Amino acid sequence: MSKWAPFRLTVLCLLSTWAFSARATDTDAENLDRQFKSAVADYNAGHFAEAADRLQNLLPHVPNSFEVHELLGLTYASLSQDKKAIEQLQAAVRIKPDDAPARTNLAASLSHAGETALAGDQFRKAFELEPHDYTANHNLGEFYIQTDKLKEACPLLERAQQLKPDAYDNGYDLAMADFLTGQLSSARTVIQGLLSTKNNGELHNLLGQIDEKDGKFLDAAKEYETAAHIDPSDDNLFAWGSELLLHRTYEPAVEVFKFATERYPDSPRLQIGLGMALYARGLYEDSVNALLKAVDLSPDDPRCYQFLARAYDSSPKQVDEVIQRFQHYAELQPGNARAQYYYAMSLWKGKRLEQGDADPQTVELLLKKSIALDGTQADAHVQLGNLYADQHEYQQSIPEYERALGLDPNLPDAHYRLGTDYVHVGEKDKAQQEFAVYQKLRAEHLAEDDKARAEVQQFVYAAKSAPATRPQ
Repeated sequence: MSKWAPFRLTVLCLLSTWAFSARATDTDAENLDRQFKSAVADYNAGHFAEAADRLQNLLPHVPNSFEVHELLGLTYASLSQDKKAIEQLQAAVRIKPDDAPARTNLAASLSHAGETALAGDQFRKAFELEPHDYTANHNLGEFYIQTDKLKEACPLLERAQQLKPDAYDNGYDLAMADFLTGQLSSARTVIQGLLSTKNNGELHNLLGQIDEKDGKFLDAAKEYETAAHIDPSDDNLFAWGSELLLHRTYEPAVEVFKFATERYPDSPRLQIGLGMALYARGLYEDSVNALLKAVDLSPDDPRCYQFLARAYDSSPKQVDEVIQRFQHYAELQPGNARAQYYYAMSLWKGKRLEQGDADPQTVELLLKKSIALDGTQADAHVQLGNLYADQHEYQQSIPEYERALGLDPNLPDAHYRLGTDYVHVGEKDKAQQEFAVYQKLRAEHLAEDDKARAEVQQFVYAAKSAPATRPQ
């Protein structure tokens, strides 16, 4: 879970003792000085538009004033007018090329405007000018983090930490960088130091991640729980519930996710987490209801449908509601092979329960469409084989099972169904071979339980890697 603080503009101590033209009279100087002080006051009060107007009127009289260009650049940056901000901050740097804070401000504006390479040049120049300055070290380290250069970032963040041990943002960034580069002991030490002065949920959450990566799962669960109690945010509640779910503590996981979804009813990942926890507890109907809510909250998220399909397979109810969602998904993404597959399977189950209006031809067409979109789906071939076998069309079912096993030979049910079909067509030797493989795979526990656990892990880690924005 990566959360980094954004770059901040450095507001300079702007003085009114700035240089005028030698031709300016004392009265002119007083008027210009008054205008500049008023602009500074407007800026400090958050009246950025007024400050910009004053400074623009002032600029023709003092075109080479570092202070006016710098403050005008900061003002435009505060107004989110990146192009104008960069123009003014570049002018300030030309006037004072050895001013490190000015280069930092220019770098921050360039970064905000998406000019990453140019921003990096300015951060590096600011660091070269003041290599022992906290801000220069922290900002360059943070820039390297933003550009996925964690190894380059760590020494700079460490130096900044030495210069300013109580700086929370730098300490957090350093701990996160250490965590992501596998320096777990160092990361834990930094966090424990920060906790002594600022005991918050964010730090306990990160400490939970460190413990989890270090294989200390009980400690991780305790840290996630502490984080959720201190700050019951979407992130912290999801982390706590997910840790319980991953390690099969299902009853507490259900309770955590129930509380979380009541607090954050519009969070799709919390609804999915609740659905998975309920499914693991064997509460299939409740699981389907939670996952239907997740689908409605995020109709484009394939994970919602993946787990809904699994829960629906174990629940005989909610047929119409489930078919409706899968039909919408298939219509929403006609080029998505899994969307067509899920729709086909929901219709087929509805038909078997005599609550759907689909005929075998509709299911067959959808499965064929799914395979045409992505021929690597072994389960789609298996289900098409099952459809043909149910109609005693063994000359069509057998090739589908064979294609499925060519894609994935570790499918016990496919071997069993293929063996059964061989019996029907009189191929008893081949049937015995398939039944033998089936028994071997079952003995090796290559079962749905392991696959389901892998899917849960994949969902949890993917969802943890895309958290809500870190509050500032």
